[in-house]
Amino acid sequence: MKIHHLLFALGVWYAAPLHAGTASFSPAQLQQDLQFLRQAIENTHPDPALRSGRAVYEQAFKAAQARLQQPLSRDEAWRALAAMNPVFSDAHMGVVFPDWRSETRAYLAAGGRLFPFEVAIDGLGRLVITAALGGGASALAGRQVDSINGVPAARVLAELGALVHGDTPAFRNKILERRLWLYYWKRYGAVGQFTLGIGGKSLSMPAASATPAVMARDTSFEQTFQFRLLPGGVGLLTVNDFSWPDKKLFYAFTERAFTTLREAGAQTLLIDVRENTGGDDDMWKTGILRYIADKPYRNGSSYIKKVIAGRAGPGEKVGDVVTGQVDSWVQPEPAHPLHFNGKVFVLVGDMTYSSAILFSNTVQDHGFAKLVGAGGYAYVRQTGGIQKQHLLPHTGLEVVVPRFVLDRPSGKREPALVQPDIVLADDPFDRQALVNALLKHPAATGN
Repeated sequence: MKIHHLLFALGVWYAAPLHAGTASFSPAQLQQDLQFLRQAIENTHPDPALRSGRAVYEQAFKAAQARLQQPLSRDEAWRALAAMNPVFSDAHMGVVFPDWRSETRAYLAAGGRLFPFEVAIDGLGRLVITAALGGGASALAGRQVDSINGVPAARVLAELGALVHGDTPAFRNKILERRLWLYYWKRYGAVGQFTLGIGGKSLSMPAASATPAVMARDTSFEQTFQFRLLPGGVGLLTVNDFSWPDKKLFYAFTERAFTTLREAGAQTLLIDVRENTGGDDDMWKTGILRYIADKPYRNGSSYIKKVIAGRAGPGEKVGDVVTGQVDSWVQPEPAHPLHFNGKVFVLVGDMTYSSAILFSNTVQDHGFAKLVGAGGYAYVRQTGGIQKQHLLPHTGLEVVVPRFVLDRPSGKREPALVQPDIVLADDPFDRQALVNALLKHPAATGN
């Protein structure tokens, strides 16, 4: 997107009347929140304009300042500030609601209602129904939505997308499709009835009281981590998180998985991190790479960091911007009795992020596995060390900020976005489709 188009998107749509709500905060309070937000970023991030460039970064704050010249409700204040999120171009950085899940549960418990469908946004930017809100079956699954309450769906997606944080427009679309009900509510206010334009017809339906799928998803260990043997001596290890309170439980799980691979004589392993948004690197170092790494490795190369309180190293002081090299190499364990010598493929997707990208960078750069799936969503040069303690003093909104930027192990900065070795499309209606396509690919079959 060209710069003048980006700035236009940041400011102009606020000229239209917004859902009023209760005007709770004065312009002076809102300007103080904006100043607090900027200071939190400047005090934490080593290079706040990393993704936008300084001119666009500065203009984003000027535009926000102009939007805060009248009393606003909390939701209106969020809309004014969140318009900076796309400028940051980082899913680790943005203005967010500090506990939108609890707020949504309270809203539903009090009789509030939400957009009634789970949706996908396809590669052409079209809004497609995938299920009823909460994940239940819907007769409209697979149908394209042309309009919502008389507004073209393309316009709705553009206005909501202008509030979403994330690395790229494609990545922000994937966040938006999982939380469209939230952004719609926070942009347009409470709506009790919806009229959708579908296939040239207008269909009316009430808003839904169901708990959205992204909140209702089973977060049990068994749903988060799975292993199964597929026909033909193929293991499928699904790891949807690299953050789990009982890491020993995870390590025992992966040990059993690699034991099963050894006993079955499996020659191919698929590691699915398509839904893994990150966590702790030690989970994949200890739980996965100890079984597949065959040479020394590191999770990054050069880095730049901001020294913050409580994190100063020898010779460092708070406020310093420090550059350096990752010099902590992990030694492989090729003699481990469960070491896997077969083919390894890592399935990446539109929600692979943070530590899961560091994992995919590591296996790709060191040749431990081939990446498979869709690329172009997120940056391989990842930010990290996010700080979540920055609550704006008046509105209580939160600014999330990272404190370091890490280059991939090879040090290469091109391509800038995740690029699989084998590009295969994902099917939002069938998560197994990518697995099936890979197993027919010459790289897996050896043909």
